[in-house]
Formats: sequence, C-alpha cells, structure tokens
Amino acid sequence: MKIAVLGSAAGGGFPQWNSNAEGCRRARAGDPAARPRTQASLAVSLDGARWFLINASPDLREQIGRAAFLHPRSDLRSSPIAGVVLTGGDVDVIAGLLTLRERQPFTLYATALIHGVLDANPIFEVLARDVVRREVAALDAAVTLDDGLTVELFAVPGKTPLYLEGADAPAIETSETTVAAAIGDGATAVFYIPGCAAMTPALAERLTGADLVFFDGTLWRDDEMVVAGLGAKTGRRMGHMSLDGPEGTLAAFAPLGVKRKVLIHINNSNPVLLEDSPERAQVVARGWEVAYDGMEMTV
Repeated sequence: MKIAVLGSAAGGGFPQWNSNAEGCRRARAGDPAARPRTQASLAVSLDGARWFLINASPDLREQIGRAAFLHPRSDLRSSPIAGVVLTGGDVDVIAGLLTLRERQPFTLYATALIHGVLDANPIFEVLARDVVRREVAALDAAVTLDDGLTVELFAVPGKTPLYLEGADAPAIETSETTVAAAIGDGATAVFYIPGCAAMTPALAERLTGADLVFFDGTLWRDDEMVVAGLGAKTGRRMGHMSLDGPEGTLAAFAPLGVKRKVLIHINNSNPVLLEDSPERAQVVARGWEVAYDGMEMTV
C-alpha cells in the first residue's frame, strides 16, 4: 500500500493566516525548523494509478498541485483520484470537496450522518450526483475501495462540528460524527485518526500491535489554547486528546506496541511543529514521527 501525506496540520494550517504567534512567524520567515504545513489529508493507493483521498481539506487544490501522482494523465480532463473518504463533517474535512466540482467522476464515502450534512447544504450539489456517486459506509463494516483495498470506519470519542453545535449538544460523544478509518490491503492495516478526545479500552484493543497509526497530534497540553490566549476551550472540549500528561496520547500509546506511530492534524500552537523544540525531542524519543506535507511511505 502506498501512502502520501497531502497535509499534516490542523484547521488553519501552519502558519495560520491570522496568527502572529512565534511558531507562525518562524514559518513565514522560512525558518527550516518551522516547516509550513497545509490542513490534514492522506492519499492511499495499491498500484500508484488509482488514489483514494482520506478527507478533503480546504487546501486540496494546492495539495493536488504539489503531488505529481494526482495530476491528470490522459484525455483532456482526467484524474487519478478514484474516491474520497470522509472521517467527519468539520470544515477542514469537507471544504475541499468544492475543489472537485468540475464533473470528474469519483465515489464519495461517508457515514449516513455526514452524507446527511452534505445533503442539507445545497452548495455541495456542485458535486453533480450523475457524476459523483455518494456511498454510505456503515460503521464497523469494511467497504471495498478497489480490488484488494478496503476501508472500515469506526466511531471514536469526538465532538459535533462547531457549525452544527446547538445549546444542548453534548460536549463529547462517540457517534458517527467523529470516525476513524482503518485502511487495509489484506496483509496490512493502517489507521487514520485525526481527531480523538480519549483513548477508550475498545480503541486501545483495536490499535494494539497495529502496523501504522496516524493519530491526532493537535495539542501538546490540554489547556494550550487557554494559556496562550487563543481560545476558551480545552483540547478535550474541542474533541482532541493532548499529547502530554498522564491521560495524554504519549502515555496512552506506550503499552500498545504499535509498530509505527505518526502524529498528524497538528495545531499551529503545538510546539512539536518546531524541530528544535524540547517537545519535538520528547515525542521522537518516545518513538513517534511528526507528519509533514509530502511525506510518503509504502507498507
């Protein structure tokens, strides 16, 4: 299985357009230790000819432009993109679908709830239904993407997208709103979990001994946004585990025996984005990699 990281940052990217924080200033200045990143998305393929995107970030047009393997190869109009799999309904997951509106055939996979969100917003009708097939992916059931390539969506603790939150919306829940993707080729399982509010016993069991896990690296500490004066919500309330702390990602993964662990969906406030930070040194020492745009691997 071929895997390419199209984008590795959380919503807003790095540097974020309106952030004047130190990390963003360093990224704008071209500091090699503060590598810019677009918003999180993967591309997967078995043969390098037909590719499936995991999420469609707002930066998708830029990401396609940078990835030669996603460029047209035949006819006046064509694309190697055969499908898009959505792991939620947040803006940084679905906004890139509008980039794919030029009547190019592909299949869109999502839970029934997320398809309902798209159906309710007429702007997504630019994905003409006679061209783009919308397929419901039931939770905990493998869906065939291509010969030998499957995806299984499963719920993880998360939050309702901000634009859908009502006054009575639960802060955190496990439902079709936030899902993870298990991508398999019959021999290898790759997990993509860009948003997760807690490590549950069921999730720990599923990930134990996994070949490769891309996991939520949004924040270093739970009160990071509050302390920095960037917001009033903790990471957990935003639907994300923090990396540090006794209930954080580093501690939660320590006993799981995952063969390769990669942080993705990293917020511009997180110091692990800075290659010369002590936090980066700590995650590397704990056996983690930090995803970057253009990262490629074969598993």
